[in-house]
Amino acid sequence: MLVLLPPSEGKTAPDGGDPVDLATLAHAHALTSTRERVLTALEAVCAGPRKRALEQLGLSTGLSAEVERDLGLRTAPAAPAAEVYTGVLYQHLDLGSLTPQARARAAERVLIASALWGVVRLDDRIPAYRLSMGAKLPKLRSTLAATWRPALAGALPDEGLVVDLRSGGYAAAWQPKRAMLVAVRAFSETTGPGGRTTRKPISHMAKATRGDVARLIAQARSDPRDPAALAALVERSGRTVELGPPGRTGGSWTLDVIERG
Repeated sequence: MLVLLPPSEGKTAPDGGDPVDLATLAHAHALTSTRERVLTALEAVCAGPRKRALEQLGLSTGLSAEVERDLGLRTAPAAPAAEVYTGVLYQHLDLGSLTPQARARAAERVLIASALWGVVRLDDRIPAYRLSMGAKLPKLRSTLAATWRPALAGALPDEGLVVDLRSGGYAAAWQPKRAMLVAVRAFSETTGPGGRTTRKPISHMAKATRGDVARLIAQARSDPRDPAALAALVERSGRTVELGPPGRTGGSWTLDVIERG
């Protein structure tokens, strides 16, 4: 099975160590050339006028230092991706507190989507960077999602169960054609006057829910083999879940995790 995580906007810059080596990252044979193209295009933006670079990267003036950081990525210290990504999802995955067996399971099954690297493993060594899938890199002549789509299609396994914990922009870069894809969503449900229930998507804390699901999979004694088994695994943790079938041929299943208040 495959578990797909989004990157986190929040990152911890490594204190020291060798720089990134593209040849050592996940699926290097299929993705290195595209990684080089994207990195070169990012450098071209960052080397240009600062105001334009901020606009193309979707950053505010207060984040100008991120442009300088991106300009020096080839020589910046690198560390395992699980240490660089430090957002809410990764706090809830809490890789360091897992047993050695669970950490090994996560290392084998998890890939992190990235606008810069395509995908990386938890233990792939990368520098801290700033690049979202919505950024504009003119040298590429297409969106980042479109740039990555053919490379990822040739790299990622299209079989078995794929648990999709990515956000929409990263999901656009790769969708399996044959695998059973399950998109995990988070909702809050409240009961008002007259017993009327209202359900709303959870935005920020959806990342926490997805981190919890990734942790449950790492801790499981055996892999869930299909969407129903995944739903049962999450439900056994005490959460309320609803499993929805694909709305069209080739579409994804949905696993809704519901917080009731």
